[in-house]
Amino acid sequence: MSPTTRVVAILAMAAFASTSAFRILDPAIPQLSQEFNVTTGHAGDVVMWFALAYGIAQFFYGPIGDRYGKFRVLTLATLASCLGSLVVALAPTFEIVLLGRFLSGATSAAIVPLALAWIGDHVPYEKRQATLARFILGNIIGITAGLWIGGFFTDLTGWRGGLFFLAGLYVVVGLTLITQRHRVVEAPPSFERIQFVAPIKEVFRSKWARVVLLAVFIEGGLVFGSVAYVPAYLQYTYDITPTLAGIVTGLFAGGALLYVFNASWLIRLLGERLLSSSGGWILALSYLLYLYGPSWHWALAAGVFCGLGYYFLHAVLQTRATQMVEHVRATGVSMFACFMFLGQAVGIVLGSEIVDYFGLRTLLGISVIALPILGLWFSHRLGRHERQQQNEATIS
Repeated sequence: MSPTTRVVAILAMAAFASTSAFRILDPAIPQLSQEFNVTTGHAGDVVMWFALAYGIAQFFYGPIGDRYGKFRVLTLATLASCLGSLVVALAPTFEIVLLGRFLSGATSAAIVPLALAWIGDHVPYEKRQATLARFILGNIIGITAGLWIGGFFTDLTGWRGGLFFLAGLYVVVGLTLITQRHRVVEAPPSFERIQFVAPIKEVFRSKWARVVLLAVFIEGGLVFGSVAYVPAYLQYTYDITPTLAGIVTGLFAGGALLYVFNASWLIRLLGERLLSSSGGWILALSYLLYLYGPSWHWALAAGVFCGLGYYFLHAVLQTRATQMVEHVRATGVSMFACFMFLGQAVGIVLGSEIVDYFGLRTLLGISVIALPILGLWFSHRLGRHERQQQNEATIS
């Protein structure tokens, strides 16, 4: 195993911890509501405060990573993430729980974007998408594992046990990252002193960066604005239990893993343009199966296709994000993460309005139409960008 491959594997472990933290309290919301005498809706704020801090922090971690080193900053952030989990685990009041969740989101926010940027610095572009596919394996497993870990400890020891476990995991992964520091060569600093506004301006000055950020914003809104309501749709349409609806929808992760394990040959066979356009069509197929499947069993395939189609498109966007502004790469990837989370939040808010006024089927139907258009549009813009780069290379 090469040194870079070894570091990427450990970065995937850090990503696993980060994404597990995002979902670890979902199964404990009823217990939080009961213990702290708050409503179920208010107990759900443990998710919102984590996500809010995660998004806000992107405006800081990118410039800090570009100035002081991406690997160094994400390593310190991994260790610091232990503190937020401990604050939640030891919280005497619900307000302290929310404070701990905000701290957890603010520290873990550095891990995935800066890891992506570090990979962009050290892996040639022609090998980068396959490498990123292996890295995001940690993200995908972490999302599912966070729910499982949270549920397991909530049943076994109480919800606080999961947070103690997560704190220990952060320490182990952080110390493991420290052992690899001698193998890591950081890219030269982009600035002589820390700046926050200038690198963000550099990102938005790039027309191509604006295209990528707009695409991931729309993607996040369309995909997750609909996926959030799929379990409810399945329960209302097929009269299945919430547990079964969650399991069926969770097959999204199965489709994502299917992409990851076949990424290398898919990239060679299809190329980025066909991957992104195909992703939109596969996503549309998944929602058609949800809408018109004669029984809930068809939703099993729909869940897999949803995850597969999403990563066909998202993997191209993610890879391009590591390349769109190379001299401030960490800032660029952080803005990518920020727009992705912002798109998800906007999509869920707008989705709730559509569901209330027009119904669940209308919301899923919008995704059927809009997602192929998004894939085709980004594929077209990607082709234009590649031709422009070729022309510039020819002239120079």
